[in-house]
Amino acid sequence: MIAFIGSVFSPYYHWSGRTEPENHVAFNIALYGPDGNAWAMTERGRAALHRSSDRLQIGKSSLVLDGGALQIDFDEVFLPWPGQRLSPKRMRGQMVLTPRFSAEQVFALDGEARHHWSPIMPSGRVMVVGDAFVGGGWSGEGYHDSNWGDRPVEHDFIGWDWARGPAPDGGAVLVYDALLAGGAIKRLGLRFSGDGRVQPFDLPERQVLPRGFWGVGGGIASLAGVAPRLLRRLEDSPFYRRSLVETCLTGETILMIHETLDCRRLAMPVVRLMLPFRMPRRG
Repeated sequence: MIAFIGSVFSPYYHWSGRTEPENHVAFNIALYGPDGNAWAMTERGRAALHRSSDRLQIGKSSLVLDGGALQIDFDEVFLPWPGQRLSPKRMRGQMVLTPRFSAEQVFALDGEARHHWSPIMPSGRVMVVGDAFVGGGWSGEGYHDSNWGDRPVEHDFIGWDWARGPAPDGGAVLVYDALLAGGAIKRLGLRFSGDGRVQPFDLPERQVLPRGFWGVGGGIASLAGVAPRLLRRLEDSPFYRRSLVETCLTGETILMIHETLDCRRLAMPVVRLMLPFRMPRRG
């Protein structure tokens, strides 16, 4: 789940000149399961946005901080998809993320500090219920972070890889591996222990992963001599990939959610023209 204000991927926000972020908001839900995948990302205008210090609501979906836990209620229309559903389908559900600990660190992702990231809840347990899930719901590992910036990502990055996975002691391992527009490389490795202590570590060499259907590359750091394994492709688009990858970091074999963003492809006019098919707007 991702909540956007001034969506970095929105073609409508780009075409508007990016002057009114609150008029371009979206609540993205992606579900993956035995009955197939489901995707909802309807962009809305400012009338659909309501927020305070502990609540963010976009349309009928919301995030609320309640006693340290993050409660997410979603009510969205999921798009048709070949081989899975022929017409849009409305789905409702709730996720409650209870963190094992919280983090206050904020990291600049570029040399000019135009883009920032904070791993707010690096490790936690999530309970999910809803009519979209087999058996009514599930529980498992959860994580919450936040990104924000002053400029479009394609102005300052060629692309990046990001990954997060649970550590055996109840902590988490997080990785950023970014290539900036000027050719510089920004690498960040964080190992959170089960009690919330954070230890930065030097990333081993980035190893290339197989390309996706649209040709988007990607890679992930892994100890020398240990090849990472791409176990499942979750999202595969002309500029973005999300996968389940097994790699070896800090001496541990870790199962990680991995994302690759190709900013050069995102900036292509033909790609922006394709995005409304996955991201309709209801202003």
